[in-house]
Amino acid sequence: MLRVADRHVLKQIATPLAAAMAIGLLMLLSERMVRLLDTTLGKKNSFAVVFEMLAYLVPHYLGTAIPAALFLGLLFGFSRMSANSETDAFMAAGVGLNRLARPVIVLAALLSLASLFVFGWAQPYTRYAYRAVVDEVRNVEFFYLAEEGVFMQSGSRTFILDTLDRNRNAFDHVFIYETGSNGSSKTVTATRGSLIEVAGQPRPILRLESGHRLDFGEKPLYAKPGTIHPEVTEFAKADTPLGEIDKKLFRPRGDDERELTLPELFAQLDTPPKGTSAPAMRTEIHKRLVNAVSPLILPFLALPFTIGGRRQRRAYRFGAALVLIVAFHEIVEQGSVAAHSGAISPWLAMWLPLGVLSVFAGWRYYSACFTVNPDPLDAAIDRMGEKISAARNRLLGRLGWDVAS
Repeated sequence: MLRVADRHVLKQIATPLAAAMAIGLLMLLSERMVRLLDTTLGKKNSFAVVFEMLAYLVPHYLGTAIPAALFLGLLFGFSRMSANSETDAFMAAGVGLNRLARPVIVLAALLSLASLFVFGWAQPYTRYAYRAVVDEVRNVEFFYLAEEGVFMQSGSRTFILDTLDRNRNAFDHVFIYETGSNGSSKTVTATRGSLIEVAGQPRPILRLESGHRLDFGEKPLYAKPGTIHPEVTEFAKADTPLGEIDKKLFRPRGDDERELTLPELFAQLDTPPKGTSAPAMRTEIHKRLVNAVSPLILPFLALPFTIGGRRQRRAYRFGAALVLIVAFHEIVEQGSVAAHSGAISPWLAMWLPLGVLSVFAGWRYYSACFTVNPDPLDAAIDRMGEKISAARNRLLGRLGWDVAS
């Protein structure tokens, strides 16, 4: 009987949990995908780069999606059981709410361990990989930025191409103007050209054909009259490596605290990297642990909001529950910002809100599972919901709309 009850409860929770997880990830990744397309559009293999970057962002968004999906799954699952009188039937059979909550408490513990892995190990590695791809995209050479008939600028280069064939990495009628640090300048025109990638070489080769090159050793404006001797060169074919050798490898991982795993944070707490500080390191440790522990509280917090009440009243309880969990998340985020600067202790900024939420959830859970007295908070939420419904009905009535009783 009990195993059947456990499976039934998990089945009721699983569907809304999985749906919330999938929808949440898709929405978050879709929003980021639009920005990534703006960054990579026009570059070689831009769609492949976008999907690679999105894959690196999955652990980042999983940290938010796991507790949110668990909380919504608990709310919808137990609410459906309560609306269908299944919880009443279980209680009549001697299976109390505390026993029904046991499988979801185990599920929350497993998701808490998964969150610990995501925050402690997966996010630092994927964040570094994402930043490495962003650096590579931002330092891409001009050919991947070019558009036909449009003046473009990449670093010190200004260029325009008449026609462009990305499939063959070729273009026709190119004009390139490049300035140097000492005021010098180079102007190159060519009838056609192509970009050649050599296997094993860190830099592609820009090959220009049937062109002219004009070099000024110094800026003409500041040169003395009669001393300007530009160098003019005609060429049938010219090969030039693009980019810089030192751009081949991105910096090592660990530039700041967000790229360090949990063991690395503890090991380097007294000797933080140059890009961070000891308070920032401590704050990062506390924030990751708080986020990993948070799913353990959600079953105790969600279940009391789903028991009893009419369908309309449960909707207001859902709203109150969501406002509560969003407020907690925002308090932790703002607390971490304050602790990051050393203005406040992480224990006070993050663990205190977690402790207050835990006590509140424990009190509500105990009242729902082990007492018969009505919960004063539920009564307050129901009264507020009735006032909101009455105000809405009055407004709709004044607008001339029929209001269902």
